[in-house]
Amino acid sequence: MGITPKQFEAMKRRVSGGRRVAEPVFGSSSRPAAFHPVILGVDPSLRATGFGVIRVAKPHSHTLAHGTICCPAGWEHSRCLVRIVQVLRDVVRQHRPTICVVEGLFYAQNLQTALVMGQARGAALVAAAEADLEIYEIAPRKVKQAIVGFGAAQKWAVAKMVQRLLDLPETPAPDAADALALALTHAQENGRYTLSPPKRI
Repeated sequence: MGITPKQFEAMKRRVSGGRRVAEPVFGSSSRPAAFHPVILGVDPSLRATGFGVIRVAKPHSHTLAHGTICCPAGWEHSRCLVRIVQVLRDVVRQHRPTICVVEGLFYAQNLQTALVMGQARGAALVAAAEADLEIYEIAPRKVKQAIVGFGAAQKWAVAKMVQRLLDLPETPAPDAADALALALTHAQENGRYTLSPPKRI
């Protein structure tokens, strides 16, 4: 198929110095923050809520923060819930994540345990929602499968693999490791085509 002289001159200008210049793949400060999204993972629990913040990058993601929100056994439930919200607010304010991933609901034989876990989860969701984060949930078994390769893996195995994947100097505490694993799993799934994308809530 032929082209006109005018079309040919336009092609030459684009190739040899037109106004449009290709941006570098890495190192451009003009790229939006979503190019390397910051993800907050939360493993809710009334007495020990784990949290972990990662920045997605190649060849491996970087850990920005992780820890456990501990509440003494003598604290009332309401005081624990306030503590969870306050700490997560501070984490969000400091690291500016765009996405929050929480552990999905799981079957609990004890109804009281399920109710208490639901309360802690609700507090975490409030902290994320008021910051206008996108919120997703991933089932615990799916996280273990993604990180360890075995859906019934023990907590220590998840923690050791998280340490390896994030190149951490020490193994993170169990609840913090679970939170980091949630963030890593979301990053993995978001980076490839999947038939079962994470559930947004």
